[in-house]
Formats: sequence, structure tokens, C-alpha cells
Amino acid sequence: MENRKLRMGMVGGGSDAFIGAIHRRAALMENQIELVCGCFSIDPEISRSSGRSYFIPDNRIYPTWQEMIEKEAALPHEERIDFITIVTPNKFHYEPAMKALEAGFNVVIDKPMTYSLEEALRLRDKVRATGLTFALTHVYSAYPAVKEAKKRIARGDIGKVRRLFVEYSQGWLTQRIELKGGNNAVWRNDPKAAGKGGCVGDIGTHAWHLAEYVTGAKVTEVCAELQHIADGRPLDDDACAFMHFDQGFSGLLQATQIAAGEENNIRLRVYGENGGMEWRQLEPNTLYMKWIDRPTEEIRIGNGYASLTDFTKWNTRIPGGHPEGFIEAFANIYRNFAWTVRAKANNETPTEEMLDFPTVEDGVRGMQFIETMVRAGYHKEVKWQKWIEK
Repeated sequence: MENRKLRMGMVGGGSDAFIGAIHRRAALMENQIELVCGCFSIDPEISRSSGRSYFIPDNRIYPTWQEMIEKEAALPHEERIDFITIVTPNKFHYEPAMKALEAGFNVVIDKPMTYSLEEALRLRDKVRATGLTFALTHVYSAYPAVKEAKKRIARGDIGKVRRLFVEYSQGWLTQRIELKGGNNAVWRNDPKAAGKGGCVGDIGTHAWHLAEYVTGAKVTEVCAELQHIADGRPLDDDACAFMHFDQGFSGLLQATQIAAGEENNIRLRVYGENGGMEWRQLEPNTLYMKWIDRPTEEIRIGNGYASLTDFTKWNTRIPGGHPEGFIEAFANIYRNFAWTVRAKANNETPTEEMLDFPTVEDGVRGMQFIETMVRAGYHKEVKWQKWIEK
């Protein structure tokens, strides 16, 4: 690949959307990527006005994603996009992702990866067949302190893992604000747009992925409860589960969107034979190491700290005392994805650090998590549900 920025096209992410702006800021942060085209809304007028506000020329602002993929694929190599970012409601993930892969474009997609497990499996087959690069934005795994936690567990700092607790608490759906319209709650609480899972798909998948990423273990079965606490809501707004992992330990997951007053309270605790660790997104630059024979340590994130692992340093931009936050974590995924695409285009082997981002395989497991939780979560009696694999 010639020495240039990667060219990105976007599906969704218009001026009336929330997560699209996050993706754009993150993608552009490292100066490795430029936004060159998009279909930013199902409404052609919103797509056009949004594209113009992003300084995209009119001939690269498309009324449909189908036209975008077709016309971009017909452009000369030196002009066409390198990848597509998809930031739409879940129902509209699969088709543009599949068409992009068929056209030879790499893909970044928001989580959960698809509307159904069947769609996820077909996407995985296509990625495997094409060899293209596919990234999924499970953003919380991209915080530097989380990467430090993962490496410390892997090298045995706390000994064999015995117990895990992961929590994601929100309060924004305490009331049925989706009935008012004009907000992100509308499609997230519509089974026709979101899929089988409400809270469990929206934030439960983040909690599950964080647990598997940090420990390197995989969930094998769950005993769960899903609830519709706000009267009349068609999808779950509260979820909890006991989980068994393939490394022999158990864990507890809680995800709720009706915890009044909570914003995005994400907390992970892992306990081993010799010690434990804790990370909270509300204080993202601190990893707490807890010991049975000495006081708790605060491990602070910053470029100047020699004791941090190489993976942590690779994903850290600034000196200690300046928090590495949500946008920076998103940017880590885009940066690692971009370096991987570039290395493969140059017939080079991406480094382990470059390849450290969620992939289509994580996307399939995320959809299996939703299916397993839904199947287990509505039993009136306590019952373990084996991990669903199709």
C-alpha cells in the first residue's frame, strides 16, 4: 500500500445520530484514516446535509448504501475506499457488511454484530473466505488499564482465577422514554430493529465481552434472569446471570438500564488464588491490585511508567494524570484495525499489538451470548443453559 491514509466510507452516522459522531472522532484521531464518502441516513436529505457538514463532496454522498458500495467498487484503486464503517440499528448491520465484504472492502461494525445469530455465522464464513479485516467496536476492552489487567492475569500475577464479577449499570431507561419518540431508546426497544435482546444485547454484551477478554476464558453455560421492569416494555431492560467458564471458575454478570441515577457505571472485579484486581470506567486510568498479604496497589496508566506492559504502552497516548477515556479507547480499535489493514496490504505480518481488537469471531460469540441469555433468562425455575452454538 502506498504511503497514505486509509479511506473510510460510513453507513449511518448522520447528524441526527449519536454513535456515528463517536466513530468519526475516534477514526480520525490517529491521522491514519480519512472519511471520504458515506450514506449517512435512510433519509437522502439527511444523508446529503450530513455529508456536506462533514465536508464530503456531493458525488461521494450517497442516497443508499447499496449505491455507495456499487459506485465505490467501480472507482479506480487510487480513489475507492479501503473500508466501510457501519453504525446503524442492529437490523441494518448484516446486509451492508456482507455486500461490503463481497465487494472486497474491509469492515468496522458497531456491536452487537448482527440482528440474529444466523446472520453472524454467515458473516463469519464470508470473512474467513475473503481474508479481509473485520473489527467490532467492543470499546471497553480497548482501555489501556483493561489491557494491563489482561496481561497481568495472563502472566499469573493473581494466580489461578477463581471468581469474577462484571457490572454495567445505566439508568436512562428507568422510564419508558421510547414512547416519546425522537431518541435512541426507540429502536433499541423495538424487537424488529434491535433483535431478541434489549438490555442484554445493548450493554450485556459489553459486560460479557469484557469478562472474556480480560480473563482469556470463555463462558460455557449460564443461569440467567431477564426482566421487563418498565411496564409494557417489549424487550428486557434488566439482566443478570451466573456464568461458568471453561477455565473452571464462575462469575456473576449484571446489566441493567433501570438503575435510576446511574450513567455508564462499568465495574470489573477478578479474584485469583493470590490476589484480585478491580477496574471501573468512571476512573479509567486506575487498576486496583488487591493482595492477601499487603495493601492494595493503585496501578496508574501513563506513557512514563516503565512497569506497564508493552500492550498497555502501545494503547496509551499521554502521560499519567491525563485520563485515557471513551474516545481514546474507540480510537485504539480503529488504530489497530488500520495498522492491520496496512500490514496485510503490504504483505507483512501484523504484530500481536496490531491484531488486538475484537473481530468477527467475537461478534459470533456475542450473538451466541444473547441467544443463550434469552433462552435461559425467561425460565421461571432456576436452570442452567449450555452455551448455544449453531
